[in-house]
Amino acid sequence: MERKHVTDDDEGKAVVDAHGEKIGMVTEVRSGTAYVNADPGITDTIRSKLGWGDADQDDYALEENRIHTVTDDEIRLKDGL
Repeated sequence: MERKHVTDDDEGKAVVDAHGEKIGMVTEVRSGTAYVNADPGITDTIRSKLGWGDADQDDYALEENRIHTVTDDEIRLKDGL
């Protein structure tokens, strides 16, 4: 099921651009905002998959208006933003 907002269940998902190219991973969802690490290491990936995410200074807040769809596997961004 596709949606346009993020939930805590989206931690660990890939973030892809409009063309399907991976640009990062959601490390934490806090108050409905996804925080994305553009260069996650294996530790970041495991922590996010286990729900132990914790955004830091290397993570970027993803504005909801940039999200095209959220699926079971990824967050796809809108084209041209």
